[in-house]
Amino acid sequence: MPTLTEHIIKLTDHRDRELLELTLSKALIDLLRIDRVVVARVVSEEGVKRWLEVATLDARGGGKVSDPMRVDFGTLRVLEDDRERLRCVQERDVIERAWAGEDGPRITYVPLFADSRNDDRGVVEIHSGGTLSQGQREVVNDIVHVFRNMYNLLAYSDRDALTGLLNRKSLDDTFYSAVLEEMDHGIESETRVLEADVLPVSERRHRVPPNYWLGTITVDNFGAISDKCGHLIAEEVLLLVARIMNNTFRTYDRIYRFGGDQFAVLMHCPDEALVLAAFERFRVNMEKFNFPQVGRVTACAGFTRVTAVDSPSTTLERADRAVDYAQRKGRNQVYSHDELVRKGLFGDVPKIGAVDLF
Repeated sequence: MPTLTEHIIKLTDHRDRELLELTLSKALIDLLRIDRVVVARVVSEEGVKRWLEVATLDARGGGKVSDPMRVDFGTLRVLEDDRERLRCVQERDVIERAWAGEDGPRITYVPLFADSRNDDRGVVEIHSGGTLSQGQREVVNDIVHVFRNMYNLLAYSDRDALTGLLNRKSLDDTFYSAVLEEMDHGIESETRVLEADVLPVSERRHRVPPNYWLGTITVDNFGAISDKCGHLIAEEVLLLVARIMNNTFRTYDRIYRFGGDQFAVLMHCPDEALVLAAFERFRVNMEKFNFPQVGRVTACAGFTRVTAVDSPSTTLERADRAVDYAQRKGRNQVYSHDELVRKGLFGDVPKIGAVDLF
């Protein structure tokens, strides 16, 4: 059985935040004599907040990892349905619930994060046959502390310094893993079967489901705004654009800033019309917002379906072509690259031998 030190090494060896919850769960199962570990995160859509169980592991070996981008949000429990989880998040303190007598089985709730930030909230549930010993509690504290440190370090390297959105490096690093097909081992379509070891990068390529979409957004006339109002006001506009994006798109959509006035969104959606509707909501929210000292600011967006032979560069190129088309047509518009191709408005000639960034 791996030691505490070996599990700490595994936690600190990651370069992908999406795998940290799984590694945390595996460490707690291996190091403690407990029955089950559940890591639940808070996700939201249109102001409604629910619990997403991102990782579940049983001592007997069963478990699953949920892909946040592929969940059916409406099936998740709302926050108020689990009062102990909610208390743990709100109070940022350990909560214990004995559900079969004071000496019987219980669930210990540990806050996944130590601070009160709204974008990262979650709980570690430890299911055990009795009260955790002092030694077990110390192991839990140590492992969760290492998890938090690694999560913060990876979040810092993945984030745009100005807006706090994900950066281009994050898209390049996680493109394929974010759009992996679920492994076909009898688990529901929203989840991938739990594997103790992460698939090597070479096995993760070109396994893209058909319903992932990547869109790019450009602020209209941003150069003129900067020239007229100054650099600081222009930065404030970008911060407000990021806020509007966070309020418009779903928690589990990946939102990026690549620098300047260029933003992007990676999402899973079953229908092109729904993707168009999401970007249209953002466009309307931008148009209606009163930007201090600037007034009305609009944006153009373009999106495209991710295909099994795509790299980040080829997908972004198609989305950017749709944005360019929107700007030529008068700005403040959203277009689907795929629809423009279907209408014959411009051809789509894929690049042969495109550079694979992975």
